[in-house]
Amino acid sequence: MTRSVRRHPALSGLCLAMLAALASPSLPAADLPITSGQRSTAQQVASQGVALSELAPNAPDSYTIKRGDTLWAISKLYLLRPWRWPELWGMNIDQIRNPHLIYPGQILVLDKSGGRARLRMGTPVGDPGIVKLQPRVRSDSLDDGALTAVPAHLIAPFLNQAMVFDTDQLAAAPRIVAAQEGRVMLSKGEKAYVRGDVSSARAWNVFREAKPLLDPGTGEVLGYEARFVGSADLLKIGEVRKDADGADELVPSTFSITNIREEAGVGDRLAPAMSPESDAYMPRAPGKDMRGQVLALYGDALNGGTNQIVTLNRGKRDNLERGHVLSIWRAGQKVVDRTDPDKPMLRLPDERTGLVFVFRVFDRVSYALVLQAQDVVKAGDLVLPP
Repeated sequence: MTRSVRRHPALSGLCLAMLAALASPSLPAADLPITSGQRSTAQQVASQGVALSELAPNAPDSYTIKRGDTLWAISKLYLLRPWRWPELWGMNIDQIRNPHLIYPGQILVLDKSGGRARLRMGTPVGDPGIVKLQPRVRSDSLDDGALTAVPAHLIAPFLNQAMVFDTDQLAAAPRIVAAQEGRVMLSKGEKAYVRGDVSSARAWNVFREAKPLLDPGTGEVLGYEARFVGSADLLKIGEVRKDADGADELVPSTFSITNIREEAGVGDRLAPAMSPESDAYMPRAPGKDMRGQVLALYGDALNGGTNQIVTLNRGKRDNLERGHVLSIWRAGQKVVDRTDPDKPMLRLPDERTGLVFVFRVFDRVSYALVLQAQDVVKAGDLVLPP
């Protein structure tokens, strides 16, 4: 049976949030995170929206969400400045608790009333005051099919594998001391023998020697980046036993290599596997006082571009959060004015070269995905509010 519900304007935001929740297999509202910045944005713009001048020239009146869409892609479809997505969405507190309550098949409707623009969930035709509720079958993947902020496959390997430690703690972490049948390198399914205290967990990640991350401006050690090698499960904890002569004999712990990015070997270190960060987040701008630099490109690359991962020299202590969008700037070069007889030295203006999206944050550093790059991204480039 189909029911019709007429919305009262003052309750439309709340009703839409409830309808979205009913239609979406999401977590209970109490379990969903909300940052102070998100709450502030929601309170300020829930009824205001954005100026029509902020809309992209060809912003559609309605758009049906497709599988594979992302919050960032939809933001670019509607806005000149995509990081202002929360304002266009005009979310109230209930909605902003989980921006991932957006699923394939749902319809976004652009409301341009009162000289302001807002996105609503609804139907593009028929009586705008009527919302139809009826049973339907949803077929979703195990990740529940909700939209992600950016293409998930680009950052998924980094959400629980890329690791920055505050100190060089891996130097004292459990280590692989031998491989199965005397092998030098280990592949998936093979056994590794580990020395050290491994009683705290069953699932472990394997890392290569950690390298210090130095702030390009101050030289401060911001953390130690460990190169992810693979994963291993604890099969049996080691022990000390007596040999035939009654002397103590150390038997290392036994691990099985369960996942491998590159072959593991003797000397590699282990750290307990962390639960992946799965809380909701959305593209948004940070505070205006944010200023940092690209610390390095992840891996061995010297120059980066769109869809590559970069390390930034800012983190939680600098109020950087997952979902923050930053602009990349190249410092202007020094050149000689050869048109002047005195040949003075000039500093060319700084040039904006792209955008990055922060998706994993540690205390003093963070990882970001390059969303746009008009020029190569290099270590030392500035990052500023967009």
